[in-house]
Amino acid sequence: MNKRLCDMTLDELWRLFPIYLTEHKAYWEDWFREEVEFLKTVLPTDTRYYHIGSTAIKGIMAKPIIDILIVVDTLEQVQDAAEILRNCGYIVMSGNTSRISLNKGYTENGFAQKVFHLHIRLNNDKDEIYFKDYLNANPEIAKEYERLKLRIWKEFEHNRDAYTEAKTDFVKMYTELAKKKYVNN
Repeated sequence: MNKRLCDMTLDELWRLFPIYLTEHKAYWEDWFREEVEFLKTVLPTDTRYYHIGSTAIKGIMAKPIIDILIVVDTLEQVQDAAEILRNCGYIVMSGNTSRISLNKGYTENGFAQKVFHLHIRLNNDKDEIYFKDYLNANPEIAKEYERLKLRIWKEFEHNRDAYTEAKTDFVKMYTELAKKKYVNN
């Protein structure tokens, strides 16, 4: 009998859900739109949705997980949205009063066909959009990001925190460049 996800250690979870990269798939955009259509049926009408993460960057390899940034205006709306989504079967993975991350598509047998990470944030906390837009506008930088991910992939295949940390300096640098370009223009 398989353990329930909530009964697994972090190491067991990382082994069950390893990092793996695949070629970019055009249908990722469809998966994003389909999930947003569902989200619009359960969340308030003034909620904003953005496709973020590597599946939103054209032409680079990515983990086949659709990241969706959900933007709301108040701390109360952050908490309310998380509760609604939890009741719809999303799993709260981390959070505080102003940022909550939820997942869907993780099973006791591994990844489902479609996997989503939802990031609920306030309107002033959306750096991922700048990063994505900058890399889509600069394919050579996007390819540099892909090379970084390919270089660290196997080393951190079973450690998502270390994988994310190994990308942090690159992401911060290009996010800051993007914010200077897009916010001031």
